[in-house]
Amino acid sequence: MANNFRNIIPKRTCVKKYAAYGSYKKYISADFNRRCGYTDCSDFWFGGSNTFHIDHFKPWKKNPHLKTEYSNLVYCCSYVNILKSDDEGDYLDPCDADFNQHFERDSVGNIIAKTHSKEANYMYNQLKLYMKRYQIIWMLDEILIKLKKIEIAIKDPKNITLKIDLHFVHSELSMEMTDYIEYLRLNQ
Repeated sequence: MANNFRNIIPKRTCVKKYAAYGSYKKYISADFNRRCGYTDCSDFWFGGSNTFHIDHFKPWKKNPHLKTEYSNLVYCCSYVNILKSDDEGDYLDPCDADFNQHFERDSVGNIIAKTHSKEANYMYNQLKLYMKRYQIIWMLDEILIKLKKIEIAIKDPKNITLKIDLHFVHSELSMEMTDYIEYLRLNQ
């Protein structure tokens, strides 16, 4: 079963001009929904926006006029930014291309490049989008969504017979998530 690669397409909205591209961090973070433009992983699981980078879609070392151009910036995790570096290969701009047309996720969250997309396959290999960390983060996001649904179901008076089971499942998931979230908060 295939899942969408992402649910919200990032959109660059900042119209301010800064001399240093780092000054755009709060805007680019919001415009990219606090998610990596290339993997769609939430910055939360990496330790927040302090650990995320601002990628230059077209490398500024080869295109110095684009160094502080907001339309050339992409919010991304450090792993992807380091792998992409100054490569000018066949990349899809996260704001200009619908990544759901080029990528999907399998039933457990692995990123899959669609065979018809030369750019997706290039990115998949170059940026190592097959790495387990992206699948794990997708699963963590899915668990959070399920926790919220279970919490709502527990509060529904029509679910009296399921209430004990739902409490147990919710408790187990909550403890695991809480432990991991606390670990992240302490290490930010």
